[in-house]
Amino acid sequence: MKLNDQLVKRGGGAAARRPGGRRRPARGLGRRPGPATDDSRQRIFTAAAHEFAAHGFAGVSVDRIAAAAGFNKAMIYYHFGSKAALYRDILRDMFEAVGAAVSAAAASPAAPSDKIRQFIDAFATEAEARPHFPPIWFREIAEGGTHVDDATLGVMARIVKSLGAIIDEGVHGRVFQPVSTLIVHAGIIAPLLLYFASAGLRRRIQRLGVRGVGEIDRAHIVAHIQRVTVALLEGRIA
Repeated sequence: MKLNDQLVKRGGGAAARRPGGRRRPARGLGRRPGPATDDSRQRIFTAAAHEFAAHGFAGVSVDRIAAAAGFNKAMIYYHFGSKAALYRDILRDMFEAVGAAVSAAAASPAAPSDKIRQFIDAFATEAEARPHFPPIWFREIAEGGTHVDDATLGVMARIVKSLGAIIDEGVHGRVFQPVSTLIVHAGIIAPLLLYFASAGLRRRIQRLGVRGVGEIDRAHIVAHIQRVTVALLEGRIA
């Protein structure tokens, strides 16, 4: 661990001695962050994501995150500035990853139906890689998006616009029927997030005798949503 991380972790104040008795800020020590600093940032991010998923924004304190990460509060403020900024970074990490993938799908030379399939798979891939995201996002929706900042909303809007561009391309090519982009988006995202968020609940339901509930895997749910969405857009289902 680098010296700046050690000083902050020890909690002996936010400053270190200069020659001659003057004090200087401990963080950074005039050097660019290195691998150890990057590692401490990731540890905080991972611990916070787990805590927010389990307890929600209001139920998690900076002290709790610090304890889970194995650092003191100063390290959290050093890397993220505040609990709210850390929470926003966790949300934006998901949406930016999805946004990059779906923008690439929309710009690809693939057929509109294949682009829809890529859109669905991209969201599933990023949500699966972030098991903290579905419970965080469900709770945030229930609270009216209180903690979502404008920058994150902007990233979300770009994702919906990418989906809209794919749908418009299909309509103009006469392979899709005109359908509300928001309805299509909701029909994709809601079942995917429910699937990833409900693994434990599905296993419990299966133990009560509902066979197969706990055995649905990612490939099955993604393929199902792809079939239904493409069929809806192509006018094969009402």
